[in-house]
Amino acid sequence: MKTYSPKPEHIEHRWYVVDASGVVLGRLASEVATILRGKHKPMYAPHMDTGDHVVVVNADKIELTGNKGEDKYAYRHSGYPGGIRAVKYKDLMAARPVAAVEKAVRGMLPKNTLGRQMLKKLHVVPGPEHPHAAQSPVALALGDRPAWDGLPAKPVAKPRPKPAAKPKKSTSESEASTEKPKAKSATRAKATAAKPKSKSATKSASAKPKAKSASTAKATTRKKKTDTEE
Repeated sequence: MKTYSPKPEHIEHRWYVVDASGVVLGRLASEVATILRGKHKPMYAPHMDTGDHVVVVNADKIELTGNKGEDKYAYRHSGYPGGIRAVKYKDLMAARPVAAVEKAVRGMLPKNTLGRQMLKKLHVVPGPEHPHAAQSPVALALGDRPAWDGLPAKPVAKPRPKPAAKPKKSTSESEASTEKPKAKSATRAKATAAKPKSKSATKSASAKPKAKSASTAKATTRKKKTDTEE
């Protein structure tokens, strides 16, 4: 039995809405990271992005347990020596609740290119309204797992239209087409007859009379010799 590996045509990214009002920050981040990675699907693979989109609303109503609002700090560094900055989570959640949620979810995703790609599917809104109504997201309660409907159905291939048949030629057109090669052959024959002979043929023709004149000259000299001897 071979290990199943999801194919690109089998991956389907759906949309869900999660309400964060009165929810603990760490609890929300772990549930959202699970959906972003796709671990709620039986076709999950750690090397592929099989997760879904998550829209978090009411991010400004998130809570923290214990005394973490005062004791927990969010750090950032400018890159220069001594450039570290620290902000209490109580102040961060009051001023930038979206950044607080994104920071918590980012820490629970892979620290590589795949993790950054998964983070792009997270959409956090501080209020109850979000601009993703066109994607028709489904409301999801915290702690629930979306129902698995199986792999998407394969698209049915449409039959290709047959090419149109070429119109047949009429008898008059076929006769005209057969007469054209004959006319061409006749013109070619006339052209070959009108062509002059090659230079080699003219040279051989001019060389033959010279050979005859030389033989006649030899014959006359022989006759003169015999006449003188007699």
